[in-house]
Amino acid sequence: MAHFPEGFLWGASTAAHQVEGNNTNSDFWLMENLEGSVFKEPSGSAVDHYNRFKSDITEMANLGLNSYRFSIEWARIEPEEGQFEASEIEHYREVLLACKANKITPIVTLHHFSSPQWLIRLGGWESADTPARFARYCTHVMRELGELIPYVCTINEANISIGIKKIMKRYALKSGSPGAQVGMNMENMAAQMQKYFMGLSKAFGVAPTEVHSFLAPRSEEGLAVIFQAHVEARAAIRLVSPQTKVGVTLSLYDIQSIPGGEENARHAWQEEFVQFVPYLHDDDFFGLQNYTRAVYGPDGLLPVPEDAETTQMGNEFYPEALGAVVRYVSSHLKMPIMITENGIATDDDTRRVAFIDQALKGVQDCIADGYQVLGYMHWSLMDNFEWQLGFAKRFGLIAVDRSTQERTVKSSGVHLGHIAKENAI
Repeated sequence: MAHFPEGFLWGASTAAHQVEGNNTNSDFWLMENLEGSVFKEPSGSAVDHYNRFKSDITEMANLGLNSYRFSIEWARIEPEEGQFEASEIEHYREVLLACKANKITPIVTLHHFSSPQWLIRLGGWESADTPARFARYCTHVMRELGELIPYVCTINEANISIGIKKIMKRYALKSGSPGAQVGMNMENMAAQMQKYFMGLSKAFGVAPTEVHSFLAPRSEEGLAVIFQAHVEARAAIRLVSPQTKVGVTLSLYDIQSIPGGEENARHAWQEEFVQFVPYLHDDDFFGLQNYTRAVYGPDGLLPVPEDAETTQMGNEFYPEALGAVVRYVSSHLKMPIMITENGIATDDDTRRVAFIDQALKGVQDCIADGYQVLGYMHWSLMDNFEWQLGFAKRFGLIAVDRSTQERTVKSSGVHLGHIAKENAI
């Protein structure tokens, strides 16, 4: 057996809006409940993790996992600007204490796609005022809870808007290429969008072109807003919780090329990762999120090969991507890497087991070659709400019957737990 370093973090990830349920003050709640919404279904009670977190965390510990990446929901903490809910701080304190009681290391994300509705009304993720507002929220959370949080990710997939812009462009061109590592509903998109954005305009009370949620194409200025929000949050966190390690997470493909596509691949790496490196140098660790590869040819991104095995998300089954991205990132950032998401959507759990094994072989090879990897957080702990695609895409190590909210551990959950207990593959 090949062992991992002592203290390696083995866990799984969730996001508040995708698992907690009834996140009524968030922009997503409003967007998914609009008449004519592009969401296939609303999140509703999701998988009721808000009420069931203690048993879910206990189950993680029973499996043998030693860490849990989850997010704190800004829309719960600050439902109206400047109004901080003490009861919600106490809720997340209870989540953190449940982790502590189960010897689970928490890795907390402070923004995982969903935002308070009031933020969108004030310009959202294109407003130059958003970094200061986000830093104020981070200060409040970390002043109250920082002593219980050893690792914090400020923003989840800060670069995701680039992938969203690409997927919308490829949809217009009817390309079968990968776009964004997030659930987007592209069915009848053109016909729905005008009606949908008019509804959003009315709901948020701003012009249709001024609804700037996080999961939307960004202007260059908007991208700068997001990364400036990370920089300001990092500084704010260090003032009130200096012992907490701070990072950000990015969504990264294993970008490859065939002969003639090298320059396109280089440009893709520049656009999706390298341009952001200056914002990251002062971080304590880097959160790496990878699901598959993207292959470029002379004319741009190639479609997934017709004979390739694909997941429920349409991604090529390609676990080898993870190790390759660890190596590429490490060539630009000299800091520890935390794998904050990696997984597949499938109903064939034997393929999830195979994916985990092959992905971890790549990570083990990286560690053997001297790359510093802190941990592996599988996406996801449970089957959950995959944004615009609803509940049909199953990423979880644990299945959830939403009619009863009953949990059933899958073989893949047992398998990853065994690896965690052995600290070896």
